[in-house]
Amino acid sequence: MAPRRIRTTARDRSRRVLSQNFLTDPAAVARFVRAADPNPDDLLLEVGAGRGQLTRPLAARCRRLVAYEVDPAVTGELAAVCAALPGVDHRPEDFLAAAPPGEPFAVVGNIPWSLTAAVVRWCLAAPRLRTATLLTQLEYARKRSGDYGRWTRLTVSTWPEFTWRLAGRVPRTAFRPVPRVDAGILRVERRPEPLLPTRALPAYRGMVELGFGGVGGSLAASLRTAYPRPRVDAALRAVRLDPATPVGEVWPEQWLVLFRLLHARRG
Repeated sequence: MAPRRIRTTARDRSRRVLSQNFLTDPAAVARFVRAADPNPDDLLLEVGAGRGQLTRPLAARCRRLVAYEVDPAVTGELAAVCAALPGVDHRPEDFLAAAPPGEPFAVVGNIPWSLTAAVVRWCLAAPRLRTATLLTQLEYARKRSGDYGRWTRLTVSTWPEFTWRLAGRVPRTAFRPVPRVDAGILRVERRPEPLLPTRALPAYRGMVELGFGGVGGSLAASLRTAYPRPRVDAALRAVRLDPATPVGEVWPEQWLVLFRLLHARRG
């Protein structure tokens, strides 16, 4: 007997592509809006606005909001919601194809989880971004914020310009359809002033890439390919790092001190 084929609808296929899980629990919505804490004077961009579950309470906290939603299955409903909200602009477009605004702005959203990395890259590359508050898979938010006691290359390389933190957790049951895992509220915030001079940032990122590259099998060995061994060893002692420490366990603050000791003295 041939296996029975399970019929899928256009909506099923759309959800699979767009990773859509709508936030429906009122308490979770309120928690997210509090974490976003939009500045009333800033432009707010909402990614993956869906049916407007977050759009309504966010619009009550700011004067200008642009709601992006590319899914044609819900964009009509969102358009009706936005039409009733002053200061809200509905964009049935791909957020990732939009040019960043030329004024200070913030990004919020229950983003499609399959596009998390792309949305985060867009935010980090936007010169006038102030904050990004995003609902992501909990594991992603924990990894990026160092919640596991380990730090990722992306977090460390952007640390002089951005803070990363886990601003809350949302149970999977707060969504419809219910996803397989819980969500985390990831908060990325641009620092008022970078922790390093702007001219030093490319060199810092280069050092981080070298350290995470794994050349030589350890952080110390990797750094020694570009810096004198005595200087590397002295810098590691200064930040209380055993040469065998896994690169992911090096705190962002320790990376900054390593950079100042290894690179800044070269000038």
